[in-house]
Amino acid sequence: MTTSTWAPEEFSARLGEIAELSAEMESAHPGEIISRVAGLVDGPAVVTCSFEDAVLAHAAATAVPGIDIVMIDTQYLFAETHWFAGEIQRATGMSLRVVRPLTVQPDNLWQTDTEACCRVRKVEPLNALLKGAAVWFTGVRRVDGPTRASAPIVSLDSVRNVLKVNPLATFTDEDIATYELLHGLPRNPLSERGYPSIGCWPCTRPVAPGEDKRAGRWSGQAKTECGLHT
Repeated sequence: MTTSTWAPEEFSARLGEIAELSAEMESAHPGEIISRVAGLVDGPAVVTCSFEDAVLAHAAATAVPGIDIVMIDTQYLFAETHWFAGEIQRATGMSLRVVRPLTVQPDNLWQTDTEACCRVRKVEPLNALLKGAAVWFTGVRRVDGPTRASAPIVSLDSVRNVLKVNPLATFTDEDIATYELLHGLPRNPLSERGYPSIGCWPCTRPVAPGEDKRAGRWSGQAKTECGLHT
């Protein structure tokens, strides 16, 4: 495949090369994926981290020092998540930017319309964030659940016209734990309290033994995704 730099206006014409790159990256280390794609594309790269764990932030900051690492603060994140993000920032010296909803203040929309709540607190801030970006690195993993089981390493987000890259797509929970151990990374305190998937406090509960790891997200609803990755 060609190794020339890719410009965003060329993405739609390079779908075959994008698929080829994704296949090549199946067995690559997350840091290698981040470094290679960031160097291949002509344009800004953005890393969005939920800080469920520290792996993506650490891998990105190590592979591309100074890369733009962003936490979308919905105004309903757990206090532990805010604390944890700060700990990782201090430990790694990474550049962390916090993005908040564009126009809303805390309200009770989550009680009546979770789709609308996610839209204004997650999706709209992300869309604004990615305007002008060429690459979006995410923490999506295939083991997260059925809706993510076939997530590619690299694909084109045609709506936002960015290369969407999932450097941790092939990582199991054991891989995450091993990475944390090898690099001496702390863990989000909620992960020790039965929260294998961590979102906003109104819509996240601990998971019971035997439940799917995302069973605690929007429990009792048909909703399984916030909209960032759909």
